[in-house]
Amino acid sequence: MELIPAIDIIEGKCVRLTKGDYDTKKVYGDPLEMAQQFEDLGMHRLHVVDLDGAKSQHVVNLDALRAITAHTNLIVDFGGGVKSDDDLERAFDAGASMVTAGSIAITDPDLYLKWLGKYGAEHLILGADVREGKVSINGWKEDSDVELEDFLSRYMAAGTKNVLCTEISRDGTLAGPAIELYQSIMRRYPNCHLIASGGVGSTEDIVALDQAGIPAVVFGKAFYEGHIDLKSLLKGR
Repeated sequence: MELIPAIDIIEGKCVRLTKGDYDTKKVYGDPLEMAQQFEDLGMHRLHVVDLDGAKSQHVVNLDALRAITAHTNLIVDFGGGVKSDDDLERAFDAGASMVTAGSIAITDPDLYLKWLGKYGAEHLILGADVREGKVSINGWKEDSDVELEDFLSRYMAAGTKNVLCTEISRDGTLAGPAIELYQSIMRRYPNCHLIASGGVGSTEDIVALDQAGIPAVVFGKAFYEGHIDLKSLLKGR
């Protein structure tokens, strides 16, 4: 299983929210220092989310992304507020190896498909943020009327390989991941590189996802709160 720590950014600081509620913000420090800590612990990937960008609907925290990609060797995927060609190009120019795009796949499907064709499936991650079975957009502030199943079906058929699926009701709660949801996706799309997100609260949760056959997991708050032992997870790899 691919282990992907997350750094969410508001006003240049590493933060975590609960269920996407900006009023629950808790600050954990400097994004670069946190990224360097993850690298020192043996991580190779990093998920960076521009929460200011998601809220304002254009990328904001590119300076933090540049600092991380300039001062670590981490493979970084970046998301949050990527709404235009310019947003996407600026993220890649700032050092992102992959970009996560979700809202735009709802609001402007043709643009997402253009990006998929231009940059390739290996550089684009479909963000599937779900609440009560439907895809949410714009920093989880709005719920679309698009069912997750229909959303995935359309873009997997178009060539998408990487999917980051966040169960919003669990995100930041440490209550455990939506394993049944992720298993149902993998049964339908066995070749999907599915990245599970939301609810991870312990080392045991990650082990359970691995045993369930989920290819990758994003975690954040559980690590920051001392509930994940990365050394044990990495032992023997």
